[in-house]
Amino acid sequence: FLSCREQPIFSTRAHVFQIDPATKRNWIPASKHALTVSYFYDATRNVYRIISVGGTKAIINSTITPNMTFTKTSQKFGQWADSRANTVYGLGFASEQHLSQFAEKFQEVKEAARLAREKSQDKTELTNPALNITSHQVLPSPIISSNGPGEDKLFRSQSADVEITTEKERLKKMLSEGSVSEVQWEAEFFSLQDNNNKLVAALHEANANVDQWKKQLTAYQEETETLRQRVAELESQGAHDSSSENNKEELSQTLEELELLIKAKDEEIQMLKSQKCGRWEAEGEREETLQKLQELEARNAELEQRLHLAEQSLAETLAEREKMHNEVTKVAEIMDVKIFELSELRQGLAKLVES
Repeated sequence: FLSCREQPIFSTRAHVFQIDPATKRNWIPASKHALTVSYFYDATRNVYRIISVGGTKAIINSTITPNMTFTKTSQKFGQWADSRANTVYGLGFASEQHLSQFAEKFQEVKEAARLAREKSQDKTELTNPALNITSHQVLPSPIISSNGPGEDKLFRSQSADVEITTEKERLKKMLSEGSVSEVQWEAEFFSLQDNNNKLVAALHEANANVDQWKKQLTAYQEETETLRQRVAELESQGAHDSSSENNKEELSQTLEELELLIKAKDEEIQMLKSQKCGRWEAEGEREETLQKLQELEARNAELEQRLHLAEQSLAETLAEREKMHNEVTKVAEIMDVKIFELSELRQGLAKLVES
């Protein structure tokens, strides 16, 4: 499908699609990977073609005509219809810039094809004897006719023979240059194919790494969920700690009241002892005062015992609170480490997806 007289004038990489002939709506991918899509120019026939090769067959072989239109359907996708091939081709590019370059080249080639057609029509009119007679222009030179098998009669002048000879020499030169260019493009094609195989191998390896990282990410997420549940339990225990703290404040207030009461009783006892000698005038008063003193001392002992129990309860509450605070701190540190590792893993996955 490629001849040595054709020369590539522009090449790019794109994913090739063809319209589904049954539905005329859905796209069918022509290959699994991106292919090289090139514009070729046939100087002999003055024809432009878009060609893309997949393996040993031509995925795209479309001759550009002036009535064709390349349409951008998205930022990275474009399409054009080929009535001769009875299909619609679609190209998916890696970036919007590649799409714009291909669209600009399509417009240039389309304009060149239009000019080539107009030039060919002008030549046909100039070499047509019927048109020359009706136009009353310069009389034609002597005509030599040549008939091909199964073809209509063609007429050309002797001056056209000179032009054809010059054209043949120019074509010979282009053929030699085109052969060299074809060898270069073939070498570049095999190089691109080798690079593509390497990229496919690297992609498989990256996919394997992604699967491993996904498993590790799942394990981290499960561990993080366990830690979150533990934190929730500790927070609920912390709520109990707040109630315990309220009880501690009540105990502290009760202790202060007991201490004030004990201090007042001690002062009363001291005052009674100091006044004991002067005020005990009768035996009855003495016994009553002694009994009262004993009652006060018993009350004082009871208050001291209550104070001791309250201090012991307060110490136990403080120790339990310190223990729970240390445990919460330890779990929070573990969560910070896991969250940091999870963040690094996500960044690594994002970089891998972008690449």
